[in-house]
Amino acid sequence: MFIVDAHLDLSMNALEWNRDLTQPIAAINEREVGLTDKPDRGKGVVSLPTLRKGNIGLVVATQIARFVAPDNHLPGWHSPEQAWAQTQGQLAWYKAMEDIGEMVQINNLETLERHLQLWNDGTGNEHKPVGYILSLEGADSLVTVGHLERAYNNGLRAVGPAHYGPGRYAQGTDATGYMGPKGHELLKEMERLNVILDATHLCDDSFWEALDHFNGHVWASHNNCRALVNHNRQYSDEQIKILIERSAVIGAALDAWMMVPGWVRGVSTPTGMGCNLEVMIDHIDHICQIAGNTLHVGIGSDLDGAFGREQCPYDLETIADLQKLTELFTKRGYNLTDIENMMHGNWLRFLRKAWK
Repeated sequence: MFIVDAHLDLSMNALEWNRDLTQPIAAINEREVGLTDKPDRGKGVVSLPTLRKGNIGLVVATQIARFVAPDNHLPGWHSPEQAWAQTQGQLAWYKAMEDIGEMVQINNLETLERHLQLWNDGTGNEHKPVGYILSLEGADSLVTVGHLERAYNNGLRAVGPAHYGPGRYAQGTDATGYMGPKGHELLKEMERLNVILDATHLCDDSFWEALDHFNGHVWASHNNCRALVNHNRQYSDEQIKILIERSAVIGAALDAWMMVPGWVRGVSTPTGMGCNLEVMIDHIDHICQIAGNTLHVGIGSDLDGAFGREQCPYDLETIADLQKLTELFTKRGYNLTDIENMMHGNWLRFLRKAWK
């Protein structure tokens, strides 16, 4: 089945992890044997050939670069200008992938429909470019609100105003507080340009403020349920309900600490915590029960988002194993239409409406 994955940090992996994503994932992992600079070395699950193998032909792919003030101890850049430059390097990588036919940017209805026709023409995927919709995870790198239009002209179509901690335009995961005037100005410009608001990572205060001040299209690219894992990174039932009212789609994430309660980074293991793909469906099913239908959920895996097999479902060797979800959904009683909705249909319907 054709799959849309609404959150992959491809350029981050290419530039900061120094992974040649045109290679098979086994070759990437083999080259990292013995490296210890990052906990997921040699344990990656995402590459462009692996996406093709899994019939994952369309992804939302990120640019990401956090600004950190002197009192912020998170990793990041010491000025917005440095963060902007980092995102422009990431953009250059996507463009380089386009130049060699590995990827193609999807930024309007025409490119979307043409790409879907290619990927569903009945031929093999080996030489098909992976389609990507460009998204900015955390808006810190926008030096000014005016930079958003420059980014839009380069293909940017979705923005999450915050990531982890305090941000320049909104407050993110593990932070508290509101967006303020600069954040409101950003939302207004996003609305003017028809840029999708990605509500993922907004702290509760900024989440509610953003939805109060933004009248455009909203999605949540990669988020799970607070009722199942009680942490501010997850959505409460009240947040899920308002997103449903706004016709949003919520992508289920496969980072183990977001899937099962009590995860201890560097200590817990997926097998030891019983973290498998069935748990992902638990989160999806929770949203479906709130909505009363299957029209507001999809996949936003976040695989290789600074974690690898040490922190993702134990029955997933590579991202191609997302195909296992079809059978698992069937066992849960979902029919073919439901499964198509969740694997790709909801994201495609959202995009067709947003870009009409």
